[in-house]
Amino acid sequence: MRAAVMQGLHQPLMLETVPDPVPGEGDVVVKVGRCGICGSDLHMTEDPAYGQGAGSILGHEFAGEVVALGKGVEGLATGDLVSVIPLKSCGQCHACRTGAVQWCQAFGLQGGGYAEYALTRPNQCIRLPQSASLADGAIVEPLAVALHGIALSRMTIGDRVLVLGAGPIGLAVAFWARRFGAGRVVVQDLSEWQRMRASQMGAHDFVVEPADPVGAAERALGGKADVVFECVGVPGLIAQAVEQVRHDGTILLLGLCTRPDTFNSFAMLSKQVKLVTSAFFTRQEYEAALDALDRGAVEPRLLVTDTISLGATPDIFESLRRRTSQCKVLIDPAA
Repeated sequence: MRAAVMQGLHQPLMLETVPDPVPGEGDVVVKVGRCGICGSDLHMTEDPAYGQGAGSILGHEFAGEVVALGKGVEGLATGDLVSVIPLKSCGQCHACRTGAVQWCQAFGLQGGGYAEYALTRPNQCIRLPQSASLADGAIVEPLAVALHGIALSRMTIGDRVLVLGAGPIGLAVAFWARRFGAGRVVVQDLSEWQRMRASQMGAHDFVVEPADPVGAAERALGGKADVVFECVGVPGLIAQAVEQVRHDGTILLLGLCTRPDTFNSFAMLSKQVKLVTSAFFTRQEYEAALDALDRGAVEPRLLVTDTISLGATPDIFESLRRRTSQCKVLIDPAA
């Protein structure tokens, strides 16, 4: 099969022919129909903390058709269209039984979507409803990540919500915040490219004012934020969020930052700010995100700005290292 394969850290991906996956006992082979390019995939090719290197096939936001089943697999059939939960787990422990698969002792991140076929497990496959497309199945993961953050933030109806970063996760947070009754949702970014999309996703306002980010957000919100979602993951934004949140408010971290960061703990303590981190999502949240699409939510589909072939993936992947007008790019291996 063809796959876009890592050549090593800080190296471009390369299109290669690699062996087709063969299902062992309990395995499922999925013919990839769509796979999203995630910002964390870019980080994986730059930072050794992610544990990826030469020979790795990235891609954890994918959906496709079940084409082969290993011995002992139940509940699935060839031809089923599925969205793949990209969290490897045993499927049997307490964490798995309660849906908190990210705490399973066998946890690992599922990759392999930058290819024509991918090997996974049946407990990671969620059948797509008839109303959902393969593209829908590929955007469930970022929607679930954002939904998990919303749940952990304990946002309530009427809250003033500030979202730092207009990438797919930030825009998905805006979607859920508006859907769950936030009184005012403001997205803040360094460029104007996603202004229209943020509005379509549910934001009441979009702020770009690098010279005065704190004042600009406060004016757009009509006061300090009840909840600030940090969806970028660069040093300095926690400190900025402390200035932007109200007394006894909440800062929820969704952005992945592998570099050291500093902030004034006294400033945080004096306002009694709650700093909450968010890791992945639960199975129930993944299913809820897919259900929202099934029930007719159209806004999340606006995240998708381009669909490319597998052959175009290395070049497009490299272009995404720079700020562009793209939001979510999907790969169609059959194109």
